[in-house]
Amino acid sequence: MKLHLYNTLSRGKVEFKPLDKEHVRVYVCGPTVYDHIHVGNARPIIVFDVLYRLLRSLYPRVTYVRNITDVDDKIILRATDRGEEIGALTKRTIEQFHHDIESLGTLRPDIEPRATDHIEDMIGMIDLLLKQGFAYVAEHHVLFHVPSSSDYGRLSGRDRSEMIAGARVEVAPYKKDPADFVLWKPAMTDELGWNSPWGRGRPGWHIECSAMSTKYLGPDFDIHGGGEDLIFPHHENEIAQSRCAYSESLFARWWLHNGYLRSEGRKMSKSLGNFYTVKDLLGRDKREKMWRGESIRLMMLSTHYRQPLDFTKSGIDKAKKKLDRWYRLIGEADFGEVDSSTEVLKALCDDINTPRAVAIMDALCNRISVGTDRVLEARNELRAGATLLGLLRHSHESWFQGSTMSETDAENEEIETLIERRLAARQDRDFDAADSIRNSLIERGVVLEDKPDGTTVWRRTF
Repeated sequence: MKLHLYNTLSRGKVEFKPLDKEHVRVYVCGPTVYDHIHVGNARPIIVFDVLYRLLRSLYPRVTYVRNITDVDDKIILRATDRGEEIGALTKRTIEQFHHDIESLGTLRPDIEPRATDHIEDMIGMIDLLLKQGFAYVAEHHVLFHVPSSSDYGRLSGRDRSEMIAGARVEVAPYKKDPADFVLWKPAMTDELGWNSPWGRGRPGWHIECSAMSTKYLGPDFDIHGGGEDLIFPHHENEIAQSRCAYSESLFARWWLHNGYLRSEGRKMSKSLGNFYTVKDLLGRDKREKMWRGESIRLMMLSTHYRQPLDFTKSGIDKAKKKLDRWYRLIGEADFGEVDSSTEVLKALCDDINTPRAVAIMDALCNRISVGTDRVLEARNELRAGATLLGLLRHSHESWFQGSTMSETDAENEEIETLIERRLAARQDRDFDAADSIRNSLIERGVVLEDKPDGTTVWRRTF
């Protein structure tokens, strides 16, 4: 089955052809670990987890690298504000990050490098850029000289002169060109830093990803992913320094970016009260759980990854109800070996079209609820599709346990009461009332079947 992906670099959806059909290599920008991840951070993690699952179903081998940025000005500032050691802050934040994304149903990447473990790799890459004339030293900084990169701006589509004219920050006087960016910056004696040929300091943000992706995937690899907000300047700068350091390299061939996220219809902000961390949504540190990670995941997958996403709590509730239906219909049956060649797979091969995939899952549930002779086939398809999407990871029993099970029991009791009222109305020959009850149940997704022995059975359609 052919895979088509939208490439930000070429601005079009084209057939994906890996450099090595036996081994696909992917790099995705990971978190900067100074605080808990919010729903905006969670979106690319979920999107590229689906891509990882998809690639593994299509190719013999996939290497997925997602880094952790554990040295950054934001980290240093946060640790200083809290009076905490940087190592303690990053260790705790990384642990929470892993707990949160595990709840969202994501697979661990094959390699998860930390920036602080690859300082020597960054120093080596900076040294290559200096020796080849693409970088220079100024006032204890090492800077990449942007005019030396002939195709700078190709990814973002920005003209360099426009970037400079639109800049709102004061340009450092030691820069040869206003667009030049930092590869290495000096560190005070009491600040986090490492020894280098240019003095004690720490790396710039952009060089970290270039060095780590090259180390584990080589100077040329297949896919580089991240949020739309990273296109400029982060990914643009990655391309420039990586292609210049390795003159024969084209760096990443495919660039995939997920769209922006809004929260409750507005830009997410703590002051607006619409800023949600994954930890808070999951109800950690609270007696009662709020939402399951799987509900959050489905809510996000219901919008195409390249489109803007409006994250809402009502959307999580809607996703939860959909999952309730899926879990009821799939039951506890053992389906044995599941064939991955599904309609869901076809949808995902069309630029990771998760909304279409979710619609197919709903259609499969409709087939199951009708009870045709192809129920087993539909259940197998549902299970296979769910695996590709990272859903239906729980058992039927565990999904409905606790407060969720109580809610379900209460609803079932209410349905049974309405059925008894309908039966009484029919016995009293009040057929209008009986029909009214039947119609109200149909609106709730409950279908009735009157048996010859006078009993009535019911099933859910959603």
